[in-house]
Amino acid sequence: MTQLESAKKGKITPEMVQAATYDGITPEELLCKVAAGSVVIPKNESHAFEARAIGMGLSTKINANIGTSTSHALLAEELEKLRVAIEAGADAVMDLSTGGDIDAILAGMIEHSSVMIGTVPIYRSISRLFAGGLTCKDLTEDSIFEDIEHEARMGVDFMTLHCGISTRTLPILEKSDRIMGMVSRGGSLMAEWMKLHERENPLYEHYDRLLTIARKHDVTLSLGDGLRPGSICDAEDRAQLSELIVLGELVDRARQAGVQVMVEGPGHVPLNRIAADMKLQKRLCNDAPYYVLGPLPTDIAPGYDHIVGAIGGAIAAANGADFLCYVTPAEHLGLPTVQDVHEGVIASCIAAHIGDLEKGVKGTWDRNKKMSRARRSFDWETMFRLSIDPAKARRVRCLTEDKDRDVCTMCGELCAIKTYNRFLTGTPAG
Repeated sequence: MTQLESAKKGKITPEMVQAATYDGITPEELLCKVAAGSVVIPKNESHAFEARAIGMGLSTKINANIGTSTSHALLAEELEKLRVAIEAGADAVMDLSTGGDIDAILAGMIEHSSVMIGTVPIYRSISRLFAGGLTCKDLTEDSIFEDIEHEARMGVDFMTLHCGISTRTLPILEKSDRIMGMVSRGGSLMAEWMKLHERENPLYEHYDRLLTIARKHDVTLSLGDGLRPGSICDAEDRAQLSELIVLGELVDRARQAGVQVMVEGPGHVPLNRIAADMKLQKRLCNDAPYYVLGPLPTDIAPGYDHIVGAIGGAIAAANGADFLCYVTPAEHLGLPTVQDVHEGVIASCIAAHIGDLEKGVKGTWDRNKKMSRARRSFDWETMFRLSIDPAKARRVRCLTEDKDRDVCTMCGELCAIKTYNRFLTGTPAG
């Protein structure tokens, strides 16, 4: 029985208790949200870890994408990225490997992960073919579903599946004047398959088959945004919105089948449109949890896209996004390093926290008040503990000349707090 089916029957599962405890709400409150579909608990029956929930009224969760490429495939390095991502605060990690022994890499991720694991199964399908000298033309419909079921059996908790790429939405894209066209790897692969086979997308045509697999293993569907904009100039065009409408319809069908589902979103979006995009998704997809990449409100900051993503992510989270996919400094440039992964997660954690302040998520304002009080009293240890990146805060402080004094090197004895305290007490300096 899936988490959704259990919730609809009024049964509180151990996973609901774990997730509710993490977010500081009662299991009964969480059960109602899961039953309504506004919250999901991605937790495969074959993957042991402390469950967390994603969705309305909860803290904004963070995902980190890692994985090998055909140019760089080292399992040990990916496991180190996994460790660093979790340590930095990631609530989920997606294995997007396309090179090396994909089965061994995914098995290693699942074994060593204390958070939910996601994948994009079409990567496995195509990578296997390319490694054997074959092409997308050689991929069969049955192989697509077999790979999905294989990863479900392995213990994957949520899967990105591009079900909205269809004969209904692709013609709208082809008639558009987009600069970037398609930037979704999975979406573009499905579009290529459709054109080569002159067939409908099997994930859309045989969606019920997909639902059967997902329900059997309680895999949460993450409906991929194959037509997301890859440039702020392409945002909110007819292609993007046509796919979103289809995804909303598929959300309803998944819920009816007892399958947990969330929806993925853009992508590159101008700052003044991010809030509206979040609200539109909630309206069209009946409050399904929204999983967004970034968003990125400018296209001209390669090397700093983790900062761009944090700016967009804060606005997105404040306006209803439930799950932020991090962006690293390597975005648009190359495969992220271990350090890139750390910086990407921290940037997204900052964005999520800012969004949670605006949403009034329990505990967020209290943490800021405690930090301010610690600063007022020069309580450095409490400041470090409350920091999003305690290790960096401590490291920066310990490198200063004033590390053993109740001042910072920036202000020294001209510290405004010390001056204000003298003002209040009438105590002269010196």
